[in-house]
Amino acid sequence: MKRHLVIATAAAAALVAGGTVTAVAVSGGGSPSGPSDAPSRQAAGPGRPGTEDAREAAAAKVTAPQAAAAALKAVPGTVTGLDLDRDRPGLVWDADVLGKDGKWHELTLDAGDARVLNQHVEKGDDDHTRERAALKTARTDAAGAARTAAAAHGTVTSVELDGDHRARAVWEVETVGKDGKEHKLLVDPDSGKLTTAPAHDADDDDNDGADD
Repeated sequence: MKRHLVIATAAAAALVAGGTVTAVAVSGGGSPSGPSDAPSRQAAGPGRPGTEDAREAAAAKVTAPQAAAAALKAVPGTVTGLDLDRDRPGLVWDADVLGKDGKWHELTLDAGDARVLNQHVEKGDDDHTRERAALKTARTDAAGAARTAAAAHGTVTSVELDGDHRARAVWEVETVGKDGKEHKLLVDPDSGKLTTAPAHDADDDDNDGADD
């Protein structure tokens, strides 16, 4: 009886105020028994199925190695970064290429058919000294790092050559497994060895020692 009285009182108050009301039934113990948003918050948590990266990985028809090949066809050189992202044109691969002309190129490729949607030369000072040095001796390129990570940890959503990782260059690869969980991995450019990024590295994207 008290529960119906609470709902009726709330509805009457809303009508007087000219607004609307969402009725929440109160059980005998005084706690809400209406719908909870807990499942939606859980699904959005990091590393859980249903995250944005997991949805993008499932929707992409072009793999990271295929995107790298398409980027090099447009701009001969060396791919230094790949990132799967939902942009205004739709789902795309953003690719960074150190061209044979010595310039850094940025390309956007359709993640459905690998078409080049946009490309331009990076402007500003060249601050990629370590990356250049690492690429000269690297035996494993971005596509190779992606294939290595994908073989053990699912669909690759990002590959980046980090020249400042613990004072040495390393391929940082992010993947989404079949279970929908996200993984951050490291691939040595020289040996091709695959390791799992330490937990603090996975949370510290700018390498400043603090979680981001």
